[in-house]
Amino acid sequence: MDLLIEILISLCLVTAGVFGLVGSYGLIKLKGTMQRLHAPTKATTVGVGGVLVASMLYFFLIKGSLSFHELMITLFLFLTAPVSAHFIAKTFIQAEVTEKDLPDPEHEFGWAVFDDAPSYPDDEEQDKNS
Repeated sequence: MDLLIEILISLCLVTAGVFGLVGSYGLIKLKGTMQRLHAPTKATTVGVGGVLVASMLYFFLIKGSLSFHELMITLFLFLTAPVSAHFIAKTFIQAEVTEKDLPDPEHEFGWAVFDDAPSYPDDEEQDKNS
């Protein structure tokens, strides 16, 4: 049984190492910012996540104790890596893409979230006074 546990932990560590290596290589070799963004986010999510899962398995199956530190780090990592990648992508698009490069919007108010114009408190006061 110990051999099976050690193989499982080793498999998690090797998978994490491969993802870390491929992510680092992709960060160096890919050309554009949007291409480069994909490689490190996968490397951190799966690579570091694999090391943390291996650590949790080791402490739980070998040492007999549950480690909440690794669990919290893993949850934090899985929540923050995609959000930070999204922010970097949105910043790049805002800085590099001009309005003429965007396709024509289907709605009257352009690339807005709403189908009608938003109302502001000042507009409501003016409507009451009219």
